[in-house]
Amino acid sequence: MVEDVKPVRHAVFSYFVAYFQAQHVVRSGVDNLQLRVLSFAVGSSLIKPFSVEEVKATVWDCDSFKSQGPDGINFGFIKDFWLDLKDDITRFVLEFY
Repeated sequence: MVEDVKPVRHAVFSYFVAYFQAQHVVRSGVDNLQLRVLSFAVGSSLIKPFSVEEVKATVWDCDSFKSQGPDGINFGFIKDFWLDLKDDITRFVLEFY
């Protein structure tokens, strides 16, 4: 049992130092791991900009009534006003990418 401020402070500090102290953990390595390599053509396609059609296809794949943001806008709103929003949405995706 510990009483008084300094001994309690020391006991709490000692407990958490011991609790969060780094422990030696053996982790497996990746020395023998065989990874597949992408061809140049496939690798190049991963860095090309998204097209408006790809962005639209992605929006249409999402449920219209899920994922409301803090402003209350969901994918149904974006789909309903796609003609007005497509340039802004595509620009946002390209700038984010």
